[in-house]
Amino acid sequence: MPTDIVVPELGESITSALVAKWLKAAGESIAADEPIVELETDKVALEVPAPVSGTLLEVLQQEGAEVTPATVLGRIKEGKVDTKANATKSSPTASSTKEKTATAVKESNLKSAPTARASASSKGIPLEQVAGSGLGGAITRADVDKHEASPVPDSPATVYRIAPPSARKTDERGEEVVAMSRLRQKIAVRLKTAQQQAALLSTFNEVNMSAIITLRRRHREVFERKHGVKLGFMSFFVRAAALALHDYPEVNAELNGTDIIYRNYCDVSIAVSVPQGLVVPVLRDAQQLNFADIEQKIADFATRARSGKLAIAELSGGTFTITNGGVFGSLLSTPIVNPPQSAILGMHTIQERPIAQEGQVVIAPMMYLALTYDHRIIDGRGAVSFLTRMKNLIEQPESLMLDV
Repeated sequence: MPTDIVVPELGESITSALVAKWLKAAGESIAADEPIVELETDKVALEVPAPVSGTLLEVLQQEGAEVTPATVLGRIKEGKVDTKANATKSSPTASSTKEKTATAVKESNLKSAPTARASASSKGIPLEQVAGSGLGGAITRADVDKHEASPVPDSPATVYRIAPPSARKTDERGEEVVAMSRLRQKIAVRLKTAQQQAALLSTFNEVNMSAIITLRRRHREVFERKHGVKLGFMSFFVRAAALALHDYPEVNAELNGTDIIYRNYCDVSIAVSVPQGLVVPVLRDAQQLNFADIEQKIADFATRARSGKLAIAELSGGTFTITNGGVFGSLLSTPIVNPPQSAILGMHTIQERPIAQEGQVVIAPMMYLALTYDHRIIDGRGAVSFLTRMKNLIEQPESLMLDV
C-alpha cells in the first residue's frame, strides 16, 4: 500500500503554505528522510522529508498549489533504494582527468542536490553557471534542465538573475515579470495592514557612540577569544532595549481589541535580511541574556537565516523589534511596526559629525535612532522617554552591566 507524503504542522499562526518545488519527479527513487518537496510559508521555507524509502509514485499537489497541514502531497511506493548505483552515477569515473577532478571539487562546494550534480556532469554544464532556486540557493535538477534550455549569455546580459528561473518571464528588451514569493507577499500585506490599522508615529534621537566604540576596541579580542564570537553593536542595543522596556512597559505591550497585554518579559525580534526578503528571528527572554549570549544567538540566526534553516517557531512571538538599516548605509529612516507588536527601533549608520560638547565643538561618531510606535497605546511622552533612556544607556555603557 502506498505511503502518503503529508504537509506537517506549520507552526503557530501559520495555516497554509505553497508547494514551492518538487525535488523529485514521479518514478524517481527516494531514500527515507531525504528531502522530497519544498514548501514556502509566509515566514520561512521548509523541506518535507520522505517518510520511507522507495519510489515516488505520484505527485498530487503541483508547484504553486496552496496546501494546509495534513494535506497529502504525493505518494511513495515503499521499497529498497540502490544507493550504490546512485552514488556511482553521480561520482566521477576512475578515468577522469585532473581538470575534471578539479571541477568536481569546486562544484562539490556549491550547495546542490546529488541529482543536479549528476545531471550537470552528464550535460557538461558547470554548476557555478547555474542559478539555484532551492532552499538557501541550492541547485536542483530542474535548475540544471532550465539552464540547458535557456543558458545565461556570456556577453553582458539585459536579463538580471534576480528570481528563480521558474518565476521569470522575460521580454525581448530585457524587462522581467517576477512572481512575488509567498514571504514577500506576506511582508507586503503585514506592513500595509500595520499602516492602515495602527496609528503610527515616529520619534527620533541621536546617540554618541564614542563610549561603546572605545569599550569594544579595548575588549573585543579577549571577548572573541573567550566566547568564539565578535562583539558587535547589536548586543549593546538589545541590552539597552531590555532595560528601557522594563521602565516603559507600554512599548513592550500589545493591543488586543479593547484590552492591552502587558508583559514581564522581552522577546526581541532581530531583523535579518535574506535574498527572499526580511525575516525576524526572536531572542527569547532577552532581559536574561548577557552580551555573549546575545552575540552568539544573533550570529547563529544570521547564518541559518541565509541558508534557510530557521525553524518557524524561532520567527514567532516577538514583543519588540530592532532593525539596523545602518549596515546598508541608511542615515535615517522610519521603520514600520511589525504587528501585533506596538513599536520598532531603527538603528542607522555611524557618521562622524561636529557636535557641541562641554562648550566645545568636537567631532564624534553619531548614530540617529528612530522609534516608530502605535500611538493608540503609547503616548508621545512614553515613546520619547523610552528613546531617551536608550540614548543614555548607550552613551554610558557601564550602566548596561550594572542594570542601572
